[in-house]
Amino acid sequence: MFLPRGDTALTRRAREESTLSAVVIRFNRRRRRYERQGVLVEEAALAVAEQRCLADAEARARRRARDALRRAAEDVRFTAALEAEILRLFPGCPPERAHHVAVHASVRGSGRVGRSAAGRALDETAVTAALRASVRHLDTPYDELLMARVPRNRARARVAAAVEAVLAAWAAGRQP
Repeated sequence: MFLPRGDTALTRRAREESTLSAVVIRFNRRRRRYERQGVLVEEAALAVAEQRCLADAEARARRRARDALRRAAEDVRFTAALEAEILRLFPGCPPERAHHVAVHASVRGSGRVGRSAAGRALDETAVTAALRASVRHLDTPYDELLMARVPRNRARARVAAAVEAVLAAWAAGRQP
């Protein structure tokens, strides 16, 4: 019986109960890669897995809610730590800018530098990269260059001196 992707608990339990299982994949031409569609499992195994999932659905819902609260608290602590690290490395950076950069860079699941392993470890390079991106977008004509169809690497090269000047001033504890 085909079990579509999406419910990890049901999929895991159905595969545990089934003596045979197969992953169903399909090639997505737009993304040019194979994508998992679901699994094939025995019908009896799926029925047992559904019963097991129904039995502990309430406990899993409570755990999800508890974990969501825990993650939200972790995110607030991480954002505050990132903001403090920005202000430590760049004492001349305006506090409201440091807060804005920390909030923007630390969004969970964003793929931004603040959520990378280096960013979570508050690595100086990652923190500087987050602040550099903010300066590039807010204090230089970088976005206008992109809108004028200047290639990204060329636009970055054009504004690099201005970005580094602002960062150097903030690192020295003064306004640019």
